Amino acid sequence: MFTGLIERTGRIKEFHQAGTFYRLAIEAENFSGELVTGQSVAVSGACLTVTRNDSKIFEVEMMQETFKRTWFGKNLRPGTKINLERAMRLSDRLDGHLVLGHVDGVAKLIELKGTDTKEAVFVPEDRELLRGIVSKGSVAIDGVSLTVINVSDKNFSVGLIPATLSATTLGSLKPGSFINLETDILGKYIARLTEFAQGTRPQREGGNYLASLLEM
Repeated sequence: MFTGLIERTGRIKEFHQAGTFYRLAIEAENFSGELVTGQSVAVSGACLTVTRNDSKIFEVEMMQETFKRTWFGKNLRPGTKINLERAMRLSDRLDGHLVLGHVDGVAKLIELKGTDTKEAVFVPEDRELLRGIVSKGSVAIDGVSLTVINVSDKNFSVGLIPATLSATTLGSLKPGSFINLETDILGKYIARLTEFAQGTRPQREGGNYLASLLEM
């Protein structure tokens, strides 16, 4: 689990398919050396596992599902800049929001307004994802925790302050750019419960707690 506060940016050094998965080597000086094998790292919002590392470069492996669900399948190549965050500790402050690193899908930037502080308007490839986004709620854009400004049945917008633009890959976004989108986990659970409540409810068996809640 992550907070959406980016620690470093890195660059893809190597990227290739290895059987049924993909292997990435990432250059990230002053970050890679602090990792350990088996540790989870959010790579532009996607939770991946460290398989090896040294002081400057670390490697992760990616399932085909992740490759297809993210913008990685569109334009990942050597030299691509990415956001990096290690998994949070239970003792950490939660300064962003709860980010799982499970990307829901890809969205395209269609408009960028403002000068120093910018408002970015995105359209998800899957418009159903807009159901999990609420005005003044939270989303993760390429792993960055951001607050939603507005949302409609077609798009949503977020605010980007100068500090975010300079410290993350979001500073290089331009209309037509693709980003990894993760909606708020709380919204996902609420939407799921609402679907059950409005449709076919699960059969209550032996005091099933969830079924009891849906019958209230």
